Amino acid sequence: MKYNFLGNTGLKVSELCLGTMTFGDNGAAAGMWAAIGQLEQNAVDEIIKTSVDAGINFIDTANVYSFGASETLTGKAIRNLGLKREDLVIATKVRGKMSDKPNDIGLSRKHIIQQCNESLQRLNMDYIDLYQIHGFDALTPFEEILAALDNLVQSGKVRYIGCSNLAAWQLMKALGIAAINHLSKFVSLQAYYTIAGRDLEREIIPLLLDQKIGLMVWSPLAGGFLSGKYGRNIKPEDSRRVNFDFPPINKEKAFDILDVMHEMAKEKNISVAQLALAWLLHKPAVTTVIIGAKKQEQLKDNLGATEIVLSKEEMEKLDHISKLTPEYPAWMIERQGFDRK
Repeated sequence: MKYNFLGNTGLKVSELCLGTMTFGDNGAAAGMWAAIGQLEQNAVDEIIKTSVDAGINFIDTANVYSFGASETLTGKAIRNLGLKREDLVIATKVRGKMSDKPNDIGLSRKHIIQQCNESLQRLNMDYIDLYQIHGFDALTPFEEILAALDNLVQSGKVRYIGCSNLAAWQLMKALGIAAINHLSKFVSLQAYYTIAGRDLEREIIPLLLDQKIGLMVWSPLAGGFLSGKYGRNIKPEDSRRVNFDFPPINKEKAFDILDVMHEMAKEKNISVAQLALAWLLHKPAVTTVIIGAKKQEQLKDNLGATEIVLSKEEMEKLDHISKLTPEYPAWMIERQGFDRK
């Protein structure tokens, strides 16, 4: 297991991060969580133990995962296993709707501080290493959001702040406001990025590299589409996408990519899932890849991706089959910039 600095900080996190969206029994889950969050305490303990034993020190959860059950199960597992809190980097999030009350949603100062306190109670911890906004809130100014997050950092309840699912202009605006007002700034972005969905490369990855922001990749297997269960003529009935077809992908293009991946994985005697994860781990902008699992065998297979080395030729082959269609202004910037490199 390798460890990378989280953005422009001195904090080191494992190249694989354990995602906890699957934590939470059906009794605590509702809506889409019923299809995703199914693991109860014993299974959660086993998943976390296997991950930590493999070198993972980074665990990511959120208040909305099974409406708090994921945080509760995560915190209890750490205590059940006798793990040292200081050896772990714990991340959670705020933004989602936690009840029908008018202020129990969004990124107002009230909601952020209240949810931070409730997350700490559920986790049974004194502080959160990385507190992330779970998305954009069009109704709350960034000035209010960042001031509230900075208050949490200054209070010691939060060590670092991050964001998730923001557009490039939104992230850059937030960074500018933080700089002007001398507030804590986002050190990481959690975003969707896979070999079957490389949209992040258009605007966001250049921004992350320029501003030295860490990239935490969610759903690296495209909601199970890159798990190896799918192929042009293979459509499993036990996949999560049967009941929850997310995130959206261009499936015809993805099948072209899978044709190459199935062949390459067979040649290297590895799984398609491992190949998909290894491709991400070879990308310079990626700080950590979030993996989630319901079964031990799935988790152990994912963990094996850290040992896979892809040659320059193999990366070029995968990059070529999955390349983005050129869009303006990227093609014009490239055309005009050849003489200024």
